[in-house]
Amino acid sequence: MEVYIARQPIFNKKQKVKAYELLCRDGLLNKCSESDGNRATSKLLSHSFLAFGIQQLTGGKKAFVNFTRELLLEKVPSMFPSDMLVVEILEDVEPDKEVVNACKEIKELGYDIALDDFVYKPSLAPLIQLSSVIKIDFRATSKDVIRSYVEKLGRYRVKFLAEKVETYEEFKEALEMGFHLFQGYFFSKPHIFKEKDVTPSKLNLLRIMAEVNKEDFKFEELDKLIKRDVSISYKLLRYINSAYFRRLKEVSSIKQAIVLLGEMGIKRFLSLITMTKLASDKPDELIRTSVIRARFCELLGKGGCSRWDTSELFTLGLFSLIDAILDSPMELLMNKLPLSDAIKEALISKQGELSPYLELVCAYEAGKWDEISRIARPLGISELKLPEYYMDSVVWSDSYASL
Repeated sequence: MEVYIARQPIFNKKQKVKAYELLCRDGLLNKCSESDGNRATSKLLSHSFLAFGIQQLTGGKKAFVNFTRELLLEKVPSMFPSDMLVVEILEDVEPDKEVVNACKEIKELGYDIALDDFVYKPSLAPLIQLSSVIKIDFRATSKDVIRSYVEKLGRYRVKFLAEKVETYEEFKEALEMGFHLFQGYFFSKPHIFKEKDVTPSKLNLLRIMAEVNKEDFKFEELDKLIKRDVSISYKLLRYINSAYFRRLKEVSSIKQAIVLLGEMGIKRFLSLITMTKLASDKPDELIRTSVIRARFCELLGKGGCSRWDTSELFTLGLFSLIDAILDSPMELLMNKLPLSDAIKEALISKQGELSPYLELVCAYEAGKWDEISRIARPLGISELKLPEYYMDSVVWSDSYASL
């Protein structure tokens, strides 16, 4: 039995990642009965904590994991470290005496408890008292009701988490209402107050990113770019010696690092360093997501029947959030860059032959399991390989993000 795991960031008020919610599905069927939920969560915990390593999956942050009634009564959370796990109680779990007693024991063991998709009813009072986090769907709940919840429950020692916050304006609104934590894709959308051009310095960085990902870019030029920048040289050595590569002997020379990574690896490294400079004033998760998408798209190209060079797919994923990074319309940015027409078409209009690869990556990261099979099949991509590709992309991106 395969388990499909994706992660969604949970931000604090400063747009720093505080935790990740782990989304899982026991296979790619669009169903999740009580039995399916039990198996999927059990498998997720087994993979995350025992097989794969929760530290790598969440970068050392806490993991929010959904628990069914049965798993709560069996005290399954107690099998895993309390400093790494937040016990998220699903909205359909009835707060009867057995559930409340189980949650009391879990709380006493040092676990944080979160109430998912919260809708107030008097019977929830015992669980509210035990909870550290209350999650409210920011789109499914009226603003007046949300304000009443925040005011009514303010006397409890809980933090309010706004789910499905999709725009920067919604993030600001939730912040003003008194929310402490935020979940959704607001961080990956451009925040455009007015149409603005890209500064010359940033445009130059963009062009470097585009140039180094060209298939015919020369290795000698890459060598020159590295040697003339002390910062890049330092980051290169940190990267080649990171946990992702698991080297027994530390690499201490630039030349050796270039040889070990190869031309493609060095080109990727330079484009990612440049991306970081472009997004220095943005949430770290925006860069991390761009890098995950780049690697994921590349692996999809290798694993399917694509006729496209994997460097094209890597570049597609890497530039997929450039509008949010620079707060500029995607079409304006694409018109200034020497990227292929296929990449531009996919990023601007979400059309063309490359578009399904990015669509598949976005569906996976959002946990839209019912869409994945439909997209993957025509690309000749094995659905069973997707969890492996995603985990590789997460670890690869975090090894880079630590630089």
